[in-house]
Amino acid sequence: MTKNYRILQDASPLFFEGNRIGILVSHGFTGTTQSMKPLGEAYAEKGYTVCVPRLKGHGTHYLDMEATTYADWVKSIEEGYHWLKERCDTIFVTGLSMGGTLTLYMAETYPDIKGIIPINAAVDIPMMADVAAQSEVRFLDAIGSDIKKPNVKELAYEKTPTKSIKQIVQLMKVVKEDLSKVTCPALIFVSKEDHVVPPNNSQLIYEHISSKEKELIELKNSFHVATLDNDQHIIIENTLQFINSIIEK
Repeated sequence: MTKNYRILQDASPLFFEGNRIGILVSHGFTGTTQSMKPLGEAYAEKGYTVCVPRLKGHGTHYLDMEATTYADWVKSIEEGYHWLKERCDTIFVTGLSMGGTLTLYMAETYPDIKGIIPINAAVDIPMMADVAAQSEVRFLDAIGSDIKKPNVKELAYEKTPTKSIKQIVQLMKVVKEDLSKVTCPALIFVSKEDHVVPPNNSQLIYEHISSKEKELIELKNSFHVATLDNDQHIIIENTLQFINSIIEK
């Protein structure tokens, strides 16, 4: 019998009702909506309709996460997409880390998506694949809160279930194989120094998506959780410009 864990403070899904342009925002593996809240609020302030789903098994307890699959995480992000579809004519998707992986998945699966903004997106992490293949340990130490800015902490699990690592490895494989299906405009952010996702993932994404309009922006002063780090304003400003440039066409 699975226990019902309470949602942690600051880990609930976020919804902002605005105009007919929607932005779907995804947090990452073991993380919560807290890591994406500043972006969601900034986009809502500009009048956009914003949805930041809580991925299933996240924002509660790592035992809860252990019982979920990558299909559950995909379903969580798809529910957010459908919430926006009811309210919006145009949808953009952005996400951090595995949220970036899910962003790519959405663009591969839903061709009506107008543009994507992956941030330190994961499609190939050999270290995780090795752990998934070999580990007999049930839980590993946390991977969250890789932030350069002092006194800023990401709300993330203190343990990572090995079962969950196996799931993200499968998700990355599925998404990587279908990168050529991404045809919408893409603005890709990559931290120069990232201790969770190797920065070459973003270059790989840039090279393999089929988008005619694509740009890769390097974040020089942030680690993995760039949405809470020193370059947060660069992400927000460039994303708003990117969205405006597409809407105005």
